[in-house]
Parts: sequence; structure tokens; C-alpha cells
Amino acid sequence: MACWSAENATKAYLSTLKMGHRAKEPDVAEFISALAAGNNAKLMVVACANVTSSTALALAAAAHQTGGRVVCILPGLEELQPSTEFLGLDSCHIEFVIGEAQALLLKEYKESDFVLIDCHLENHEEILRAAQAGGNPNGALVIGYNAFGKGSWRVNGSKTQLLPIGEGLLVTRIGAKARVNNGECGGKRSRWVVKVDKCTGEEHVFRVRFPHGKRIEA
Repeated sequence: MACWSAENATKAYLSTLKMGHRAKEPDVAEFISALAAGNNAKLMVVACANVTSSTALALAAAAHQTGGRVVCILPGLEELQPSTEFLGLDSCHIEFVIGEAQALLLKEYKESDFVLIDCHLENHEEILRAAQAGGNPNGALVIGYNAFGKGSWRVNGSKTQLLPIGEGLLVTRIGAKARVNNGECGGKRSRWVVKVDKCTGEEHVFRVRFPHGKRIEA
């Protein structure tokens, strides 16, 4: 993900604070909004177990700061109208999709860099793994809300923290992936090599790249 922006985080926090009259758990919404905006999230996805909540408002406030998109995945068509009614005018800033979050995160929204998952969803761990398998090269933040009593996520190569905010938040940061440049796999190691011209005493510095496991002699 991009570098942390304290300015974006503060503005999104204050914006979400103003929405508090509609949010049942404003502390959760404010935290999520500041986290998404501070990390300059560009494609934010929330997977809901039923009607959307203040979490979608939080992402809308963050998107206003980062210029990003917000996608709300609902399990069925019957949740659509109550969700838009809850969000009011802010619903026009959110894209609603009906479908299976796990499949959508593997395809249409594989580039997402901020994912919210309602842990009331029976397959919330599978949705997490789908987000982890996404194609965003800069990594992503995945947050599970309503997490108390659900147990910790088991994520290969990533650390999950349970925060006592609202009904519990599971926060997982998925690391950046190796980039692909000029048809070659990224993530190669490199080192600087200094050569001294014995005649003139001049130093010449070279940057040498080499694959993992292969050593060179300077």
C-alpha cells in the first residue's frame, strides 16, 4: 500500500464523526475510515452478511479523501433497498454488487487494497484467503468486524491482531508482492559493488542484481 497520510486519516476521521448520528458504533466507523484514508486506499471492498452498516459510511468518507472507489457486496437483492435507505445520500458514492464475496474478490476486485469482512458471514475465513490471493502488488489491509467469539484468522505469512473496538476487529496486513519488470520476476536481490582503478585511484560503483540463492564475487 501507499505511504501513510496523517492528513487523510484525520480528515476522514472527522468526516465520519459527523456521520455519527447514523452510526450505531461510531468508534468502529471512525477507526476504519482513518485507517483506510491514512493508507491511501484506492479500491475498498466491504463484504456484508446482511444490510450494510456504518462501515460503508466509513469507507465513503475515506474515499472522499483518497479519490478511491467503494464497493459493497451484499448477499442478496433483498438487502439492497434497506442498505440504500440506511446510507441516504451517501449511497450514491458506493457501488452495490449482489453476489458471493469470495468469488468476486478473486476476479472483479482482485486489485482491492482495503477489504472489510463481516465475520457473521459463515465463510469469512475463505473470503480472507481470497483477498490474500488478490493481485494487488502493493499489498492490502483486510479487516474483519463483529469478530468477538469468532476466533483468530489463520493467515499464511501475515500477522493478525484482534482489537477490542466495537464488537471486535481482526486486522491483517498482507505484504506487497514481487513485481514483474521486463518479463523477469521481481523481488531479486541486488548489491552495490565498488571497484577501484589501481592506476588513477578512482572509484567506480556498480549495482548488480542477481536471483535469490546465487552469489557473485566482487
